[in-house]
Amino acid sequence: MNFSIAETSSSLGEVINESFKRYTQPIVDLIFYPVELSGQQIPVVVMILLLGALFFTIYFKGVNFRYLKTCFRTITGKYDHLNQHIPPGSDFEVEDGKIKGVIQIEGEVPGEVTHFQALAASLSATVGLGNIAGVSVAIALGGPGATVWMVLAGILGMSSKFVECTLGVKYREVDEQGKTYGGPMYYLSSGFKELGWARLGKFLAAVFAVMCIGGSFGGGNMFQSNQAAAQLIDIFDWHAANAGLYTGMGLAVVVGLVIIGGIKRIGAVTEKLVPFMALVYVGAGFVIIGLNYDMIPFAARQIFEGAFDPDAVFGGFIGVLIVGFQRAAFSNEAGVGSSAIAHSAVKTRYPASEGLVALLGPFVDTVIICTMTAIVIIITNAKHQLFTYGHLDSSSNVILNNSGEAIGGVDLTSVAFDAAIPHFSIVLAIAVILFAISTMISWSYYGLQAWKYLFGKGKLSDSTYKVLFLIFLIIGASSSLDAVVGFSDAMIFAMVFPNILGLLFLSPQVRKELARYLNAIRLSAMDAEVDKEDLKRHRAR
Repeated sequence: MNFSIAETSSSLGEVINESFKRYTQPIVDLIFYPVELSGQQIPVVVMILLLGALFFTIYFKGVNFRYLKTCFRTITGKYDHLNQHIPPGSDFEVEDGKIKGVIQIEGEVPGEVTHFQALAASLSATVGLGNIAGVSVAIALGGPGATVWMVLAGILGMSSKFVECTLGVKYREVDEQGKTYGGPMYYLSSGFKELGWARLGKFLAAVFAVMCIGGSFGGGNMFQSNQAAAQLIDIFDWHAANAGLYTGMGLAVVVGLVIIGGIKRIGAVTEKLVPFMALVYVGAGFVIIGLNYDMIPFAARQIFEGAFDPDAVFGGFIGVLIVGFQRAAFSNEAGVGSSAIAHSAVKTRYPASEGLVALLGPFVDTVIICTMTAIVIIITNAKHQLFTYGHLDSSSNVILNNSGEAIGGVDLTSVAFDAAIPHFSIVLAIAVILFAISTMISWSYYGLQAWKYLFGKGKLSDSTYKVLFLIFLIIGASSSLDAVVGFSDAMIFAMVFPNILGLLFLSPQVRKELARYLNAIRLSAMDAEVDKEDLKRHRAR
């Protein structure tokens, strides 16, 4: 989210940009306020994300490690039948081969999408330019060792994702038509009300909703449409005066056709688009690694030695650690709260089931895709001497060795892939476009849910937001409003402050939900029958 916007601006755009920057820069500086750590600066918001993730990992006794098998079984539907038999508490008993104290639930399971569709919708908002562009810049700045800290931050972030997405399902609202409304707005307001802090909960929920709406228009929309338009214009070599505007209008049609259908259509599109994009990108990465299998030990040595090198190019050991942690935090958004909105739409009666599915998000986004990108960059740079680690300009553009040209993260990844697979830059450009479109689709849903929380759930409210979202999409494609997008990025990470506070105070509720789900799995695996008379008694009540 820190990358330069493609230069397609008009004079009007420049005027808006400068005026906006004058008033918003102090807010941006406050949100990303840095603290000094061993001579290096790290934004406070990143420290909050990391310390929160560490706390949740300890509090839930390594939930990001212990239940991976359960995660995969849940996402494949192995435990879907549990939605029909609900144990009333954390304990149950078996007497004469019959399971006592079970309530049978009839009727439709609340929710709108499957576990896999919810995960795909969430991943489509995080897997994208951060993986393609951000990782390459992080490696160029911090050296190969930054990879270790990216992976560690991703693993810790799995715990944050588990907590926020469990709460998203637990405190969601379902209307008469079966539509779901969930996310931090709801667990902050309802959860804090249970704690006796109703006013504080409503205030934090409103703050989160405002920030989410702003982020959805900028970083989740304008920045994405700008990058997609720039790639399309380059592919077709179309540099007419209004190329950005016309491209934006085309993108608006594509995105509009999807978001009009709501979360069901978003889930249906992303469950196909995300795996396809990931397979193409990751597949190419593994091809490059496979063709250079003899350099894998070299890359591994560079990564682990660089992670603890006191003389590393960027501020020694602490500098490399900060670069890696910061990149992972900006990539997977664990702890930001946005993913809880998508996951709250899942069909389940067990909130913790979706929390376990959600923790796979940072694993895919950071541990797999970011690591693969890093290894490709390290190997191709070693073979072709593309750039010197730590040699960046003031705008975080990487200086190429041969030409002295300063290029951004997407272009650096493109150069690295092209060096190994000729003309792959075209495929990568298409991947960037698809990643950008999928991100816009998912963030439109995040922003819409926040909008409805503030302005009501009627059709007029729904349509107003979607029209505004598409207008901002076109503006983003045709202008370089980098100050506007920078401010919206700050709004996205401002969501961290109310969200992490809510996660900390509501963690005991998550622990209860996890015990309830694991208890149900134990019940279903037992060689015993549900007591039919017991069920009749519960139904009679």
